Amino acid sequence: MQVEIEALFDERPAAYSDAHFALFADFKAALNAGSIRSASPDAGSPSGWRVNAWVKKGILIGFRMGAIVDMSIDRSRQPYFDKATWPVKQIGAADGVRIVPGGSSIRDGCYVGKGVTCMPPMYINAGAYVGDGTMVDSHALIGSCAQIGGGCHISAAAQIGGVLEPVGALPVIIEDEVMVGGNCGVYEGTVVKKRCVLGTGTILNRSTPVYDLVRGRTYGATEDQPLVIPEDAVVIPGSRAIQHGPGRDWGISLYTPVIVKYRDAKTDTRIQLEDLLR
Repeated sequence: MQVEIEALFDERPAAYSDAHFALFADFKAALNAGSIRSASPDAGSPSGWRVNAWVKKGILIGFRMGAIVDMSIDRSRQPYFDKATWPVKQIGAADGVRIVPGGSSIRDGCYVGKGVTCMPPMYINAGAYVGDGTMVDSHALIGSCAQIGGGCHISAAAQIGGVLEPVGALPVIIEDEVMVGGNCGVYEGTVVKKRCVLGTGTILNRSTPVYDLVRGRTYGATEDQPLVIPEDAVVIPGSRAIQHGPGRDWGISLYTPVIVKYRDAKTDTRIQLEDLLR
């Protein structure tokens, strides 16, 4: 499949044939099953992950080949027009996914594991992977190609960017048992390692360094590596004073995320998720 997808991406035909649509249907079925992913664990990589560029190419092919069609349930009250190749994901009760009524949407071509709870309104985009037992809370976004581990809590209004393009760029990774607080934003291929806690309003991206008050070091992205937040880190919003120029004279500080501790029993008690809700 990889060879065929890459050939179709590199050599766009004048018109897509039935064989091309059949290839894309098989590709999308593999995305839905979680047997292919836009990024995979890789112990040999500094970030612990590698991007599967050919999978991202396949997702983009779907946008190329799809015609805009009417997907409205009721055109006069709530019209929807989108690519025919990317409808909503078909989920049944046997899949073990809770989609609470109230306006959520999950696009086709993403894996949503058993025991995932979707609180309205939230959105999961094409190419995403959401592991078993994760909670996606109200107004949360899981962007295209974002990889979310099992047992995570993506709190209300949290924004998890995806990174579909460029195809060689690593998408955002949230590993297992991570707590993402309300109104957090994780963007630009950031990797959040297992069991981290992101306090309310924390923003992580390639441009802003993270200061580790416990280990006395800073973390940041490089030209070829993403920002990586170490396992068990508890990150909250902070600030750093401008040290020169008018900013210093005016007493201005800039936003920066700060690691204030590493997860312990007290942290676990404070963020314990109630199994009765699942």
